[in-house]
Amino acid sequence: MFSATFRKGLRLATLALALAGLPAIAQETRTRAEYTVTMGGTHVANVTIILSDNGSQYSLALDAKIAGLAQLIASGSAKATSLGTSAKNGLRAQKFDLLTRAGGEEFTSAITYGGGSVESFKVTPPIIDNIDRVAIERKHLAAATDMMAPFVLRGPALDKALCNKQMPIFTGVERFNLSLKYVKDDTATSKRTGYQGPLVLCSVHYTPISGHYTYNEITTYLAQNERILIWFAPLQLAGTYIPYRALITTEAGDLSIVLTDLAQ
Repeated sequence: MFSATFRKGLRLATLALALAGLPAIAQETRTRAEYTVTMGGTHVANVTIILSDNGSQYSLALDAKIAGLAQLIASGSAKATSLGTSAKNGLRAQKFDLLTRAGGEEFTSAITYGGGSVESFKVTPPIIDNIDRVAIERKHLAAATDMMAPFVLRGPALDKALCNKQMPIFTGVERFNLSLKYVKDDTATSKRTGYQGPLVLCSVHYTPISGHYTYNEITTYLAQNERILIWFAPLQLAGTYIPYRALITTEAGDLSIVLTDLAQ
């Protein structure tokens, strides 16, 4: 039972996290970003993301663990890696792997991409299809990427143009689109976070495509949610931007992910 709950929470968190025009980089750069996840103001998880980029290839590694008071009632973790090519217009995934552990159960997703499309994928244990699950069709995989690479943005400036982005995401289980829209320029001022300075705020609209269940409450809620927000901050690596904060309004309170430490 907790496993299903954890996966729903992970799905939301991934969307929050879970919710890139440069010259070639001369040498490999490495960025370590630490995030704190809260639900209704309660600390529930810690997330570490490491980005390595040499100008032609990148790697992203994510490590998330249940933390804070949530540890008293549950345990769970998630690890994910994204590998692919790096260019002036963004990151393009070639390989994605996800492992989650919760309630003594493991779930894995392994995907390969080529030419901007899905080449192969496997999830363990397999997802049970029934009449309520929207079938994943080949055409849905013709233009898709993973759930990590699209959130590292590239652009000449921290401005509204960064929010002009469509993210066609495939997780191995679901295919959905995220559409970003500019909201406003903003500024991070809190000394308790890992960055202080200018930000750009984008709203996010979630559109399910396939792989989801027709009567799934989470899918319906996300599709109707008008308050999914993500703030982007610049890195020292010129023209590269990562999430500073993500927020999803839920019935249990705001799910918030905030950058707490940044090493470059």
